[in-house]
Amino acid sequence: MSRLPVEVVIPLRWNASRPGYDKEVGELGAYLCALSELCDVTVVDGSEDGVRRRHVDQWSPYARLLEPEGTGANGKVVGAMTGIRHARHEVVVLADDDVRYDATAVTQLLDRVANADLVRPQNVYDDWPWPARWDFARCLVNRAFGADWPGTFALRRSAILAIGGWSAEVLFENLQLVRTARAHGLRVVNAPQLVVLRTPPTAEHFWSQRVRHAYDDFAQPARLVAELALLPVLLAIAARRPRLLLIPVTAAVALGEVGRRRFGVVPAPRTSALWCPVWLLERSVCVWIALGSWSRGGVRYHGRRVRDAGLPVPSDHA
Repeated sequence: MSRLPVEVVIPLRWNASRPGYDKEVGELGAYLCALSELCDVTVVDGSEDGVRRRHVDQWSPYARLLEPEGTGANGKVVGAMTGIRHARHEVVVLADDDVRYDATAVTQLLDRVANADLVRPQNVYDDWPWPARWDFARCLVNRAFGADWPGTFALRRSAILAIGGWSAEVLFENLQLVRTARAHGLRVVNAPQLVVLRTPPTAEHFWSQRVRHAYDDFAQPARLVAELALLPVLLAIAARRPRLLLIPVTAAVALGEVGRRRFGVVPAPRTSALWCPVWLLERSVCVWIALGSWSRGGVRYHGRRVRDAGLPVPSDHA
C-alpha cells in the first residue's frame, strides 16, 4: 500500500511518574511504528527534558519529534498548532496519544476532508474495562443529542493557518476549534458514522478527569444549567417519592440506547446504555464541584488554574 498524503500530529506531555509509564512508552512506540508505514507522523512533545530525551530515543525511528512553540494555558492546543505549522502535507490529522488509527480510518478521513476544512469523527474504545464503560456513557448521551466530542480531527492546514488557529487559553479545546472554524466560515463536517478507536483510560486517569470534563460545560451555558439542576431534582425525588427515581433511571438508559443506535450501532457492548444513569449521577455531583472551582478562579489543569472553558469568537462575516 502506498503512503497516504496526510500528516498525523500527536501533541502530548507525559510524566515519568505516571502509573504504567514504561509500558505506555512501549505501546505508543509500537503504534507509531505501524502508523509510520501509512503516513508521516509528528509527535509534539511537551514533556520534561529527561522524559522527552527518552521519547526521542524510542520513537524517532518512526516519528518526527518537535518541542511545542509558544505558550498558553492549554498545552495541547500549543502542541497541535506547532504540528500544524510544521506539517508536510495539506491534510493534517490531530490525535490524542490514546487514539489509534489504522489504514481504513485514515483513508475514510481523507475522503471526508476532500470537501471540508474540518472533519469531526467519533471515538470508540478498543477494550471495555469499567472506566471505559463508565466514560462511554458520556459519549452515548452526547450522540443522542447530536455527536460526541472526539480526541481527533482531520483538517486542512492552509485553512487553519489562515484563521490563525484557535485559542490556547481555554479548557474545552475541541469545542473552541469547531466554534472558531465555523465563525470564520470554514466548512465543518460532523462524521458520527466514522469511528476511530482509542485505548481505555486507567482508573487513576479516569478519576482525575471527572471534574475537568464537567468544567467543559461552562462553555455551553444551556447544558450547564440543565446539569446543575440534576442534583437538586434527584435529591427532591429521593426525599419525597424515592420510587419515582426509577423514572429518571429508565430515561437515562433509553437516552443512552438512542445514542448507541443513532448513526448506526457503534461497536460497543450492548449493555453500554446501562451505565448512563451512573454517568448522569456522577455529572450531577461533579458539575457542582466544577462550579466551586470556577468561583476560585478556574479548574486545575496541569498544575495551573484555567478560568475559561471556551471563549466567544468574532465572525469574519459579521
